[in-house]
Amino acid sequence: MLRRLTVAALIAALPLMPVVAAQEEPPARAATPSGGDIVAYDQIHKPVVGRGGMVVSQNILAAQVGAQILRKGGNAVDAAVATGFALAVTLPRAGNVGGGGYMLVHMAARDGRPAQTIAIDYYGQASRNTTPDLLLDAAGKLDQAKVMSMKGVAIPGTVAGLWEAHRRFGSLPWGTLLAPAIAMAEKGVPLSEDEAKANGEQRRLMADDPAAMAMFFKPGGAAYAPGETFRQPDLAATLKAIAAGGADAFYRGPLAQELAAGIRAGGGIIDAADLAGYRAIVSEPIWSSYRGRRIAYMPPTASGVSVAEAMNILERFPVAEAKWGSVANLHLLSETMKIVSADRRLVGGAPDWQTPARGLASKEYAAQRAALIRPDRSLDARTLPDGNPYPFESKDTTHFSVVDAQGNAVSNTYTLSASYGAHVVAPGTGVLLNNSLGNLSWSRRGGGATRDATRPVPGKRVGSTITPLIVFRDDRPWLVTGTPGGGYIIATMVQLLSNVIDHGLNVAEAAERPRINQGGGDAPLELEGGFSPDIVPLLEAKGHRVRPSNTMGSIQSIMVEGDAFLGAADTRRPDAAAVPAR
Repeated sequence: MLRRLTVAALIAALPLMPVVAAQEEPPARAATPSGGDIVAYDQIHKPVVGRGGMVVSQNILAAQVGAQILRKGGNAVDAAVATGFALAVTLPRAGNVGGGGYMLVHMAARDGRPAQTIAIDYYGQASRNTTPDLLLDAAGKLDQAKVMSMKGVAIPGTVAGLWEAHRRFGSLPWGTLLAPAIAMAEKGVPLSEDEAKANGEQRRLMADDPAAMAMFFKPGGAAYAPGETFRQPDLAATLKAIAAGGADAFYRGPLAQELAAGIRAGGGIIDAADLAGYRAIVSEPIWSSYRGRRIAYMPPTASGVSVAEAMNILERFPVAEAKWGSVANLHLLSETMKIVSADRRLVGGAPDWQTPARGLASKEYAAQRAALIRPDRSLDARTLPDGNPYPFESKDTTHFSVVDAQGNAVSNTYTLSASYGAHVVAPGTGVLLNNSLGNLSWSRRGGGATRDATRPVPGKRVGSTITPLIVFRDDRPWLVTGTPGGGYIIATMVQLLSNVIDHGLNVAEAAERPRINQGGGDAPLELEGGFSPDIVPLLEAKGHRVRPSNTMGSIQSIMVEGDAFLGAADTRRPDAAAVPAR
């Protein structure tokens, strides 16, 4: 008989604050003005206000863990590490040990040490055994069945990334930060409606992997129901090994041997030498600004340069004058995203490609690209030329944001690539593995910059649309934010920044407004629900091909105003929450 656990029982050693979840009600929508040009909104979404720091995460339990670490005297990095490992237990479709991601860390000046902001790239990397036809079918096309198998697994980076952040800046013992995740994996977590539904829908994709079926389903294959206790004993053992031995336990010890053996037994190519050779990459952020606000973006292989390029283009137009939701506003956003999408052909990873990141993120290059935009017509594949930034050189993911009372901040987005990754588990480890190799350009055909930037080669750093960021005011973190959402991430972050800075929306309302997405060339303009249908023919008259879309992203943000922390958890993901330290 399954025992039901309360939230408090999961982390019995940690006295929990009451959960403050994101508001569930949709934004109020007023009548559309004549002509359908603007949709008016009442700003009813308000952020959660707290003191002493804030954690905003896609999962309530994980946010509580991070907030409690702040209360115990940990800093933002400590809370981020604890939240990251907790999400591997409470949000297995995206939180992970077997995936990878990107982290921006800002540490405030203290005790004579100057302020510092760094970027930690811990995304997936291709095995040194990678071959050009690894994921191709007999016809030379990408084989999705291979992507969703041990063959599609990139070397996981999450443990290395969290370890690197803690090694540099952590204040509490490493083992203390993993203890809540270990307890939840051992004792189990009560599944929410959303998580039970998500887990249950994976049966068909996990059916061919006995370890995955044993981890996510009851004996006999039945799914866990909402409120039932979901335990992960193998993952608990893995987390205990990591708690005791740090990153070395995952990449070089007996656990690494077990991981490599499980991957290769399932047909994958990652071996123990691949794991032992993996390193998180620490670098300077890509720095830019928008209307006087300095912004730290994640450098390639993340997509911070794409968001920076978009904001630099928008900065050349009077966005606020067009009003939020107007045809002019949506047209400008769409045209900007077309240009940015076209320029993504130049974003790739080492060892065989160097992205012209400074050129793409430069104000001068943005001026050239902004000149292509016309107010009365839409760009298409014929009228959108390739840009040249070189002269200016000098499907499920989760994000969490953390800020502490000392002014330290972490913006972290990590992923398994697809929801539940490759739907495979290394036997005996409880580690659900990513399918990130599918992000590379797998084809025997074609060429050009896109193919060159993302072609599969041994040791290739895989790229992603992920783009956590930190906006500064007076050299202090003002807005810490990011989102999951795959191909929607870049457009989502562009609109969040514009909503806050151009349109003056509070951080919660800025996340709740409906969004658009636009690919390059002849791609359709996608609209979330919430826009007036009257606006569609007005956009079509400018040459846009409009179609409805599902929800885009799930922004998890913190805004700092004095000693107040304003947390906003996007209601597009139902279990998200903003939890203050007090």
